[in-house]
Amino acid sequence: MVRATRLLPVSAAAILLAACGGKSVGTSAPSQSAIPQPGQLLQAPQATGSYSVSDLLSMLSGNSDEAQLLKLTFAPFCSVSVYHMEYETVGGQGEATTASGAIMVPGGADPSCQGARPVVLYAHGTSTDKAYDIAALPGNSEGELLAAVFAAQGYIVVAPNYAGYDISTLSYHPYLVADQQSHEMMDALAAARSAFSTVGATGGSKLFVTGYSQGGYVALATLRAMQAAGTSVTAAGPMSGPYALGAFGDAIFMGEVDGGATINFTMIVSAYQHSYGNVYGTAADVFSPQYAAHIASLLPTTTSRSDLYAQGLLPQYALFSNTPPAPQYASMTPATMPADLAPAFALGFGPSPLVTNAYRLGYLQDAQAHPDGGFPNTTTGMPPAGAANGLRQDLARNDLRDFAPTVPVLLCGGDSDPEVFYLNTQLMQGYWAAHAPGAQVTVLDVDSAVGTNDPYAAIKSGFHAAKAAVAAAAVAGGATDGGASAVLQDYHAGLVPPFCLYAVQQFFGRF
Repeated sequence: MVRATRLLPVSAAAILLAACGGKSVGTSAPSQSAIPQPGQLLQAPQATGSYSVSDLLSMLSGNSDEAQLLKLTFAPFCSVSVYHMEYETVGGQGEATTASGAIMVPGGADPSCQGARPVVLYAHGTSTDKAYDIAALPGNSEGELLAAVFAAQGYIVVAPNYAGYDISTLSYHPYLVADQQSHEMMDALAAARSAFSTVGATGGSKLFVTGYSQGGYVALATLRAMQAAGTSVTAAGPMSGPYALGAFGDAIFMGEVDGGATINFTMIVSAYQHSYGNVYGTAADVFSPQYAAHIASLLPTTTSRSDLYAQGLLPQYALFSNTPPAPQYASMTPATMPADLAPAFALGFGPSPLVTNAYRLGYLQDAQAHPDGGFPNTTTGMPPAGAANGLRQDLARNDLRDFAPTVPVLLCGGDSDPEVFYLNTQLMQGYWAAHAPGAQVTVLDVDSAVGTNDPYAAIKSGFHAAKAAVAAAAVAGGATDGGASAVLQDYHAGLVPPFCLYAVQQFFGRF
């Protein structure tokens, strides 16, 4: 499989930037020390707030899904100070840019809140908000969970916002570009470590890597990059990530349209077009005319999702036309199996779709000629070789199905996830079964039955109770489907995250 490589190592970047400075006769070139380097902190981190244990519990109890954590054996015991940092990194083309993130530092009288502390490097989930800032507490729900589940348990947390967000000078976000995102995680960690002494943090010898959804993918890609670089990692806990991008993309085009399809598709096409330039000649090659003119620079944005839909900038659900691109594809317009997800798939089809039927047809024909080894049939289990479609080439390039970790890993998710299909976790599990990792790997489905002597019994029971509560509330509000639609709607972004995050925290605690 072709893999993206980091386009400019630090030394090469410095040489090229100096060469591009247009040095004139009699003018000395800038010194290398004056050239910003990836991982360089740009200024002293700024404090955004300090939160007591009661503050953190109050944040959690204000959200019905996060409040489920309070029903587990969960008790934060450290106060948390949060800092906003800015650092240098690179974009998807290797271009210099800036980015920002959070450093969360535990404090308090408990011995577990003091001295050298383990570090958690965290990758956040998909956001369309250009101003996204995980250090903005209270208000950023993912940041609140991080502070409560990790920092308040004695971990130092480092969490980038990613290039393209907040104060970043990059005009796009390299969404699911494995090389860029993994190296930016490493840049954020380097910048944070250089600032630890100024924010009252002392990093210990243990480093943990985790993240959810997009961040689950980024976490596994980061572990791979760190392993290749010889960086010591204690353990990793990727959660609900699209690790098997080649198979996932094919599943979507074959009618299993995920719940966030129009957002996710727009972001991934923009990222790959900016990074590799091979998805389309013009946006109209992929996108329907009413969307093509503005789509390349649409996301991330300061416009809310609801306003994007209301202004006709994106369809809310319809990724594809409800007219099959050719008669032989009628059975996948939409897909009807698995039956419990069929209602979610059906939402992805409509009369004014984001993607043209011509593009969908070309993609499907390429998938037929160069099938993925993991979907729709399991053969090699690996991404397709020789794909002609540019998007399929890029998905295969960024697929993680050739990576076997050498440190303990917990993959957590839910097997009825309608947005990031559990297929991704199953295909990684299949690869590891055939290519034994160098350390123990554990796969946790929080939606599975509680087993005998199950170490995750409380988490599974809590998840089932939370799911039942969502369904019951929907029925009380007049739902006639037993609450099934409400559960699907809340599954990926609301129900699964707190339980997987808590499972990962328990897992890290073993080390």
